[in-house]
Amino acid sequence: MNQSNKTSVSVVTGGAGFLGSHLCDKLLSEGHRVICMDNLITGNVANIEHLAGNENFKFIKHDVTEYIFLPEEIDYIFHFASPASPIDYLELPIQTLKVGALGTHKALGLARAKKARLLLASTSEVYGDPLVHPQQEDYWGNVNPIGPRGVYDEAKRFAEAITMAYQRFHGVETRIVRIFNTYGPRMRPHDGRVVPALCVQALKGDPLTVFGDGSQTRSFCFVSDLIDGIYKLMMSEEANPVNIGNPHEMSVLAFAERIKALCRSDSEIVFKPLPVDDPKVRQPDIGKAKRILNWEPRKGLDEGLQETIAYFKSLIDQKAV
Repeated sequence: MNQSNKTSVSVVTGGAGFLGSHLCDKLLSEGHRVICMDNLITGNVANIEHLAGNENFKFIKHDVTEYIFLPEEIDYIFHFASPASPIDYLELPIQTLKVGALGTHKALGLARAKKARLLLASTSEVYGDPLVHPQQEDYWGNVNPIGPRGVYDEAKRFAEAITMAYQRFHGVETRIVRIFNTYGPRMRPHDGRVVPALCVQALKGDPLTVFGDGSQTRSFCFVSDLIDGIYKLMMSEEANPVNIGNPHEMSVLAFAERIKALCRSDSEIVFKPLPVDDPKVRQPDIGKAKRILNWEPRKGLDEGLQETIAYFKSLIDQKAV
């Protein structure tokens, strides 16, 4: 692994995405050289354009389901490449499965060749529509493999399985983070997730869309808190999955009303049918992260939402939405 007297080199697949771009910022702030890799199928160069000209940052447009060649010595690989919203994986089902399977295989192959440590960005969706609440890492999940969401859920479950196989069989150092609902600047305004959808609707004065009766719950973590937890996990000795998210749970209806109030919006709330296999509850048990990483989220919901709303307002003012 990296010696303390030399600069660490980190690869971030999906580095032009929402989470990946914030991770690139974090790594640079920690003194890493960063190689950002993205095929831009859902990523956006606007998320990393502020890093242009930084001598410690390099962007490579590449599809990680294809062979990855990098001549540099590599210390860390953060595998974040994947469509990550319901709209994405319903429109890109094959690509979602391929990046979870083939992309993870290629990233692990790179880690093995470079003797690098790899962190897999997994998801709370591996728990499916959970029958255990809150969700702990030892829960195996309740997933419908043939439902429309199965392409994402099962891609991530396979990614976890092959990551553990490389750890056990090839001795590759691996870490797995299970990411719960995260929000913040650089989310795509029309990616189908609840935060951007409600923020944009409230700011524009459009009706706020709530699916079902709004009683389903989510737990929202601000992006900077999440990235701090992920960095701590990579630098830790924990080889098994760790939940990173905010355990503060609230109903989607209450969340919609909070955004409406913060936006000072007069929008009405309208109800639409619940999507197939939409989880009824989602709340991480972060006891393991607290114990092992000394991590827990710090940003309050209103503070985080105000930053996020300001970001979407800037896009609307630029007529980018």
